[in-house]
Amino acid sequence: MYALARALMFKLSPETSHELAIDLVGAGGRLGVNRLLCKTPQLPVTVMGLEFPNPVGLAAGLDKNGDAIDGFAQLGFGFIEIGTVTPRPQPGNPKPRLFRLPEATAIINRMGFNNQGVDYLVERVRAARYRGVLGINIGKNFDTPVERAVDDYLICLDKVYGHASYVTVNVSSPNTPGLRSLQFGDSLKQLLDALRVRQEQLTALHGRRVPLAIKIAPDMSDEETVLVARALLDTGMDAVIATNTTLSREGVEGLAQAGEAGGLSGAPVREKSTHTVRVLAGELAGRLPIIAAGGITEGVHAAEKIAAGASLVQIYSGFIYKGPALVRESVQAIAAAGLRR
Repeated sequence: MYALARALMFKLSPETSHELAIDLVGAGGRLGVNRLLCKTPQLPVTVMGLEFPNPVGLAAGLDKNGDAIDGFAQLGFGFIEIGTVTPRPQPGNPKPRLFRLPEATAIINRMGFNNQGVDYLVERVRAARYRGVLGINIGKNFDTPVERAVDDYLICLDKVYGHASYVTVNVSSPNTPGLRSLQFGDSLKQLLDALRVRQEQLTALHGRRVPLAIKIAPDMSDEETVLVARALLDTGMDAVIATNTTLSREGVEGLAQAGEAGGLSGAPVREKSTHTVRVLAGELAGRLPIIAAGGITEGVHAAEKIAAGASLVQIYSGFIYKGPALVRESVQAIAAAGLRR
């Protein structure tokens, strides 16, 4: 069934197809029919002090505004992450900005944090019936200077804190100028310190502690990844998500549209992402959980990420190509390998 639906959707432009898919998933959630599409086994795991029914989640980027939370929740995911959201609404980069590379089971995007703004997203979360683990991914507006980026992250954190199970801080999208510079040195430390202080204040205000996860890129050297890991430990962060999309074009050379600017996701990023997970796991030594994302297009790839040191996994591009069955296959593969952290 999904193969037929995908064939029809792929006749549309990628962004039109994306928007239609969000509408259809949302409608299916409202009608309660999505749960019929994927029977996912239970595989409970506790991470960041949160109870997950299974370790396979939806990565941020697919449902940027929280328009289809209930619909995605019914497809078997153990958790949902929405966003990236910014303080103010913004249109993102000029179209076209989303490209399929089906020969490589890959996608290139340069969306640029297009979203309706944090206030809209909060209203969508309030309207959702879903009561499972919900991550909210936050970023900065494109026209906010990098030196003022902390302000944007704190605005978003203040507004989503009371509605999120955990909050992801996106400092690794390649499509917002200057954003990735926040992963390094004093810029990273200042951001993390400010977030940690605000987290403590909000914990007291709301009477509960919401974990903070930092999402990093796959394009750093091993030495840079180790430095990031140490900064996360030093500042008391709660988790790291590895990884975002890559600027590399390894694995798609010569393919139509491979030269488009933007972040590459899907099968070609799998090895880079898994390598980053291994480097992080070696440095963190279990002191901070890792959420792995990048290149999971088969169930065994999810098990591979867990074996490399991750506690949870997230899928996005693989879901577009393989559909809800990938969620079930991933949980089954992790269970079959006896991998639970």
